[in-house]
Amino acid sequence: MGRTLESKQQIVEELKQLLGEAEMALVLDYQGLSIKEMSDLRTRLQASNGVCKVTKNTLMRRAIDGDSVWSSLDSLLSGTNAFILIKGDVGGACKALQAFQKETKKSETKGGLFEGKLLSQDEIKAIGDLPSREVLMAQIAGAINAVTTKVAVGVSEVPSGLARALKQHADSGES
Repeated sequence: MGRTLESKQQIVEELKQLLGEAEMALVLDYQGLSIKEMSDLRTRLQASNGVCKVTKNTLMRRAIDGDSVWSSLDSLLSGTNAFILIKGDVGGACKALQAFQKETKKSETKGGLFEGKLLSQDEIKAIGDLPSREVLMAQIAGAINAVTTKVAVGVSEVPSGLARALKQHADSGES
């Protein structure tokens, strides 16, 4: 038995809500994946606030219809698609997807959309290769700490250097 019009409208509304919260959307060809593998992917994505939805392309078209941010996804809507909608840790979700694909060797990322721009597979891989937000913050904090340490050492050296110069001058004046 097919879906009723009401259930299709409910699915479209749910997709619109998820898209409204998402920062990035990836389109994945899931053909050949088992239910267990799809569950594994969903579990991995949950850690980085990612959601994997399998729905008909026509329902996704209706969800993005009239939405200027997501309308570019239309070009990717063909074949068997799973939609990965990410809010929050975009890099972490891309890493989770890439690790999953490396292990299963069954799915392929068709493309994605981030901030209104269509992304190729290479661009998605590059996002996945970026360090996490926490690592970047730690690197920035370390760089700032190193600069303040150098400034503090430099400031403390001025009086020490002056004192050494005066002592050397005083010593040379006595002889």
